[in-house]
Amino acid sequence: MGSDIIITKYNGKRLTIILEESYIRQIHVESPEEEGILGNVYVGRVRNIVKNINAAFVEYKKGQMGYLPLDNEKSVMHTCGKNYTEGRILIGDEIIVQVQKEAIKTKLPTLSGVIDIPGKYAVLVSEKGRLSISSKITEKDKRERLYGLLENYITDEYGFIARTNSADAGLDVLSGEIGILIKKYKNIVDFGKHKDAFTCLYTAPAGYIADILNAKDSMLERIITDDKEVYDNIYNSLYEISGLNEGKLILWDDSRGRLDAVFNIQKTLERALMPKVWLKSGAYIIIQPTEALVSIDVNTGKAISKKKDVQKTFLKVNLEAAKEIAHQLRLRNLSGIILIDFIDMAEEKDNREVINELKKELAKDNVYAEVVDMTKLGLVEVTRKKVRKPLFEQVCGKVL
Repeated sequence: MGSDIIITKYNGKRLTIILEESYIRQIHVESPEEEGILGNVYVGRVRNIVKNINAAFVEYKKGQMGYLPLDNEKSVMHTCGKNYTEGRILIGDEIIVQVQKEAIKTKLPTLSGVIDIPGKYAVLVSEKGRLSISSKITEKDKRERLYGLLENYITDEYGFIARTNSADAGLDVLSGEIGILIKKYKNIVDFGKHKDAFTCLYTAPAGYIADILNAKDSMLERIITDDKEVYDNIYNSLYEISGLNEGKLILWDDSRGRLDAVFNIQKTLERALMPKVWLKSGAYIIIQPTEALVSIDVNTGKAISKKKDVQKTFLKVNLEAAKEIAHQLRLRNLSGIILIDFIDMAEEKDNREVINELKKELAKDNVYAEVVDMTKLGLVEVTRKKVRKPLFEQVCGKVL
């Protein structure tokens, strides 16, 4: 069974919901009144450089600061402003930066001097000679075909990453999209080098457009919205970027029932904000985000009543919990360091089975997540890449 993407409004906010196998797996929340910055490109001004953390603090909008790691300092593009020193960044320099991560909790937005412009099939990256193929494309002949195509477009200014969707795309479609990405990039650079600080050079597509671009073509069955403005924006944006299978785009008619009620959106969202999650076995998990990490505790609850072989029950509960935890991390967009306290089990092979189950489920996440290992205290450590704010902060506008 494939996936659907639903875009609707709830309490004045716009929700982008990803359904897989008829279950809500992911929710992104945007406020139409708030200007999103993720993926935007600005002319920023360097306000401070901290050598001991090898980073600069850059004012990218008037009064708004971002954090710029200097690991790849030479790839940062300067404007034609003052204080330019080739290969170095100095206080007062005006440079072109892209917002790579939103502000999360008390942390500033993360900026990058490497600009990337995403399409449906490829991403243009402002790194000399960059040529990468999605690791999810495993067939040798497809990888060779993509390498052969992308090599023709690599320059000293930029390179390309072939996305998963490129595996089955025609060469004419890929070439057409690459041409659009190059044009966008040149507009940013040519325009930006002569602009003043705090100018926005490129506005990233709306979050729901990005979610559609990130979806796997072969799995995406429907794009559903009850908002005519959103419908028109999807149609116009995707037609330019990659062509649009019009049969997939649906403007919802309330005669079929309210979108929220048909897909159980409100109840799913409310449950995703609660700390306790019940499992079918009668066990439950408690999810507690903190400033430093996310702690998750697995409890037997009612699962062991009248059970004789408790070790088998513990294994069954932990396996069920592993699957649900992977789902909840994606649904709530929890990231950073995550510590999971599974129920203690006597057999090492049972612990390995639970960790393997967790790894298998995390592999389905479109945000990179990794099981580090089990600590000496029996806690399973997981890391998940930080990109967007956690769901609670998206909905409530404040940190937990």
